[in-house]
Amino acid sequence: MASHRRPKQPSRTRTTVLTGAAAAAVALTAQSAQADPLPDPNKKGVKAEVDRLYEQATQATEKYNGAKEKHDTLQKQVDNLQNAVARGQGELNKLRDSLGSLATAQYRSGGVDPSVQLFLSSDPDSYLDKAAALDQISSRQLSTLKKVQAKQRTLAQQREEASGKLDDLEDIRKELKDKKKEIQSKLAKAQKLLNTLTAKERAKIATEEERANRASQRVDLGNEASGSQRAAAAFAAPKSRVGMPYVWGASGPNSFDCSGLTSWAFAQAGVSIPRTSQAQANIGTRINSLSALKPGDLIIMRSDLSHVGFYAGNGQILHSPKPGAVVRYEAISTSGMPFMWGVRIG
Repeated sequence: MASHRRPKQPSRTRTTVLTGAAAAAVALTAQSAQADPLPDPNKKGVKAEVDRLYEQATQATEKYNGAKEKHDTLQKQVDNLQNAVARGQGELNKLRDSLGSLATAQYRSGGVDPSVQLFLSSDPDSYLDKAAALDQISSRQLSTLKKVQAKQRTLAQQREEASGKLDDLEDIRKELKDKKKEIQSKLAKAQKLLNTLTAKERAKIATEEERANRASQRVDLGNEASGSQRAAAAFAAPKSRVGMPYVWGASGPNSFDCSGLTSWAFAQAGVSIPRTSQAQANIGTRINSLSALKPGDLIIMRSDLSHVGFYAGNGQILHSPKPGAVVRYEAISTSGMPFMWGVRIG
């Protein structure tokens, strides 16, 4: 089985100082990828291209998350089926042993015709008792045979189902491997592009990212009430995660991707929601207007529904935005991602 380990989760002390290109570099130190030819920095702004690559990486991450969710579900189903087959085989073996014991008892009763045994018996009454017992053994034998046949059919069906799911599991593992490679390729390309900048230019980008992170600490959220008790309970959890880094495929508690943050937050409130932004977009009650959002509502961003965060109040989103960034508050209007709709989970 292929292993898909996430990057080692950094401590909160370290993560608060990760910004911009520095955080991206940490995420990429163990990765090398076959990168497509880089665009000419003179033809297109480097930061704009890096942002584009990060967006593509986050989109691929949500596809990876979806495949991982399918993988985990299938793995549980396969494990359950294999356990059921093992238990069923044990039961079948016991039935066969029981059948063998009955056959042995029948054989020991003698193979002579019953009428001849009665004629030769010195104690007809005793013989008739034994004959009645023999009839009971035959009836039990027939019942056991039927159980054996039924158990064999069940085991054959379970083995066939497990085999099919194992084939599906192998396909999903290949998909996971491909998506992981795609994500790492995008991140490696972004890092390579950043490396073409001068130290001064890289420092400027890092400063902009740090400024966005610092602004998150001073955001005014107003005093709007949450849309539901569940939403309020879920929204309380990510407030304590501000400053934790974005790491693709991560779902807490010390690093997150976008849907990893929202699914983790609802789990803290005892509510299970799907893992991916696309699936989260289609649960609960849809809120089509920004003005109708309440704190704790999910916000679905981008036309492909590849980003999700929490509405925090006063036009702000609390989210894990992209590689190189941290969990933070941000104005929806300046996030650079189009709003699609909100989701209220009651």
